Amino acid sequence: MFREGHIIYFDPFYFKNGNPAKPKYFVVLKCEGGKNIVASLPTRKDSVPQSATISNGCIELPEINLNCFVISNEQQITECGKHFDFTTYLYGHQIDDYLVSEMRDLYPNEGSDYEIWGMMKSEIFENLIQCFKFSKSVKRKYKKLL
Repeated sequence: MFREGHIIYFDPFYFKNGNPAKPKYFVVLKCEGGKNIVASLPTRKDSVPQSATISNGCIELPEINLNCFVISNEQQITECGKHFDFTTYLYGHQIDDYLVSEMRDLYPNEGSDYEIWGMMKSEIFENLIQCFKFSKSVKRKYKKLL
């Protein structure tokens, strides 16, 4: 379930901070010893300044503490040829870690609780990892893991 590069679709996803549950994609960045997962929750929300907008790739704006990896809705991102319906943003400051045991308890059934949406193409995944790994806005503990 939690292989690095997997994009998982949860319906619904239960947020750690108590926000209302909703359907959400989940990108596994690192799985550490089968105990912890480092992941990013992609979003449609564009918080990138107009002057720095790009269609695909890494944006690093240290002057405003912003790091973002942009994926165009036209770009095939999985090995099976899927793409997101909307331009999608993965923000470095939103990376979080999750316990595998808790995730398995919350989402025990593939097909009803979650779906493995696809494996991210290796080149895109490597670019995503590099974007986060060398960012000034990503927490040091996550950069070390990546």
